Amino acid sequence: MSTRYIPRPSARRRWWQILLSLFGPAPVSPPPAPPLPPLPPPAPPQVVTYRLDAPQPILVPARGDAFDFRLFAVYSWRAQHMSAEALRQRAESYLAWAAGIVRERAADLAREHEPHRSHELERALNNLLLGQHWPRDESRPHFTVQVRVSPDERVRERLRPYWEERIRLECDHELQQLRARHTDELTRRWCEVLRALEDDPVTAHAARLAGEQFAEVFRRYVTERREAVPELLDLLREAVRGHNDLGLGPSEYTEAWDAALRTYQRQHGIDQRAN
Repeated sequence: MSTRYIPRPSARRRWWQILLSLFGPAPVSPPPAPPLPPLPPPAPPQVVTYRLDAPQPILVPARGDAFDFRLFAVYSWRAQHMSAEALRQRAESYLAWAAGIVRERAADLAREHEPHRSHELERALNNLLLGQHWPRDESRPHFTVQVRVSPDERVRERLRPYWEERIRLECDHELQQLRARHTDELTRRWCEVLRALEDDPVTAHAARLAGEQFAEVFRRYVTERREAVPELLDLLREAVRGHNDLGLGPSEYTEAWDAALRTYQRQHGIDQRAN
C-alpha cells in the first residue's frame, strides 16, 4: 500500500521561489494618468494704431467753382501683427491713395455748399465718412479719416470785416443790456429807500447826513409828492359831490369815493375836518 507524498512547508516555499525567479512577479496595471489641464485661450492679436496728419490740404471746389474749400485730413491707421514702424511706413506710402479717396467723397458734396459755408460742409462730410474704412477688409491694415474744412483765403479776407462788425455789435448789445439791468436794479432800490424815508418824520434831517446831493433830491421828491396831494383831493371831493354814478346808484357811488378820500387823507396826515 503506497502513501501520498506531501512536501514539507519549507520545500513548498522553495518551489515557489524557483517559479517566481523563472517567470517573475505578476504584472500590475499602472494607475490612471491625471487629466491634462486645458490649453490656454489663444492670445488676442496685437493691434497697432498710427495717426497721420496730412501735411498738405486737399482742395475741392465750392459752389460756383470760383473758390476752393481746403480739407485738412487726419488718418487713423489700424493693423494686426505688425510693428508700429511698419505701420507708419505703410501709412506714409499710401498717403496719396488715401487723399484721393477723401477728394472723391468730398467733391460732389462741396459743390452743394457756398464758399463761406465751410462749417456746414465739415459736418456733412464727417457724417458721410463716419463708420467707413479703407481697405474694406478689416484683417488688413486699414484707416479711417476725419476732416477739418477751411474756406478759401480770399473768402476769409472778405469775411473778416463782417465778423469784426458783428462782434462789435454783439459786445455793444451785451453792454447795453448790462447797463439796463444795473439801472433798473438801482432805480428799484432808490424807490424803496425814498418810500421808507418819506414815512419817517425825521427823514428830512437824516437825509442831509447822506450828502447834499441826496438831500436835495429827496427834498424835491417830497415837495412834488405834497404838491400833487391837494389836486388829487380836489378830484376826489368833486367825485363825492357828483351824481353821475354810471349805474351804481347815488348812495353806493358817494360811499365808494368818500372811502377813497378818507383813506388817502389818513395816508398823508391831512386833517379831515378841512373838508
